Amino acid sequence: MRNKLYLECTSGISGDMTVAALLDLGADQKKLVRTLKSLPVKGFDIKISRVMKSGIDACDFDVLLDHENHDHDMKYLYGHDGDSHSQDHEEHHYQHSHEAHEHPHSHEHHVQETHGNSHIYTETMHSHHGHHHHEHRGLNEIMEIIDHADMTDRARSYAKKIFTILAHAEAKAHNVPEDMVHFHEVGAVDSIVDILSVAICMDDLDVEEVIVPRLCEGSGTIRCQHGILPIPVPAVTQIIRTYGIAIHRLQVQGELVTPTGAAIVAAIRTGEELPEAYRILQIGMGAGKR
Repeated sequence: MRNKLYLECTSGISGDMTVAALLDLGADQKKLVRTLKSLPVKGFDIKISRVMKSGIDACDFDVLLDHENHDHDMKYLYGHDGDSHSQDHEEHHYQHSHEAHEHPHSHEHHVQETHGNSHIYTETMHSHHGHHHHEHRGLNEIMEIIDHADMTDRARSYAKKIFTILAHAEAKAHNVPEDMVHFHEVGAVDSIVDILSVAICMDDLDVEEVIVPRLCEGSGTIRCQHGILPIPVPAVTQIIRTYGIAIHRLQVQGELVTPTGAAIVAAIRTGEELPEAYRILQIGMGAGKR
């Protein structure tokens, strides 16, 4: 039987949450770091650590940028400190299969530093200090970056598919030709790193089927470079409409499904129904920042 991945998106989905969950599931950190080092992209480091979310131990994947970034700035996104409109932005990812693989990969031997109760893995990437502006990249430029990365053909295919889905959604949302889309939040360095990391981890785990029954989303509005947008944002709405992804609205104020998260699901999902019975072989918990 083939490896199957079940994405439990009860608390939404984003790029960093997905990377963290796949690493926690057993994806090879060394392989991920080696590939990220090969990127012709400057201005970032990564940090992989353990955090507590609602009392549950989870993996956290963080892209550390040399320039200003509003992705996790609650005051900027929601116009307040974020406390009253945010919950733990968590996600539970389970891999299951009817074939018993008894020895899932362990990532414990990759831990480099320990600070208190948190195990922190840090790796310096192509850092270019003094780089303080947002780089807006077109789809062709992003495809060139992917082509020059040291990754397998399957991982490259995953990454290109995710970005193509995003480009199509942004083009529809803003009524511009696809080749004229210049990614803003999506094209920032952190999202490039998130998407390539998901592709690398999916390839390493050798997953052939991905089950995602539905996405859970919040409500309200969120600030972006275009202004104040409703939740789900237009790019997410376009993706879930185009790919027939079911959505469940929660009584939570705030964005739980990011465009990157929605595009990941659209790119890798092969089904939406779990088998009547299955065996859980390994569990990966990915933490969010909100």
